Amino acid sequence: MTNPFKLVFSNFKFIALSIAIFTPMLIGLLIMSEYIFLEPYVVGHLPTGTEFGFTLIVILSILSAIVIPMNVFRIKLLHNSKKKMGGGIAGSIIGAAAGACSCGPVGFAVISTFGSVGATATAFLTNYEIPIRLVAIGILILTYFTTAKSLKVECKINS
Repeated sequence: MTNPFKLVFSNFKFIALSIAIFTPMLIGLLIMSEYIFLEPYVVGHLPTGTEFGFTLIVILSILSAIVIPMNVFRIKLLHNSKKKMGGGIAGSIIGAAAGACSCGPVGFAVISTFGSVGATATAFLTNYEIPIRLVAIGILILTYFTTAKSLKVECKINS
């Protein structure tokens, strides 16, 4: 018949939900990672050597915008069912949260609030920002395939 991706995104509500997730997540992560500046006016800047980090942010936002609506569709589908829901939505939330670890200007507030513990946490997140984002992308990819497989089984979809 059709694949789970087409099934979910054939409905305009889920396309709108996907856009509503992608846009603020992308803009928020770009602001936190200091690719977009808001003062004195809105400016975007991509320094040389940071293209990989920028690409990871875009990939993370796209995957979140795909996975979360698929899990919402699955939850709506299984709302009255006695089948197990699994951890699909939890995986997408963990993946999205792990990707939002950039520390730019937020790091100074953490340091001043929590002292040496905040400084250690900020140093850790700054040093391992790219590996954490790669893990987050891996979690979101795994969640996508798990959710797609689950929808195929529960909806009896044939590829």
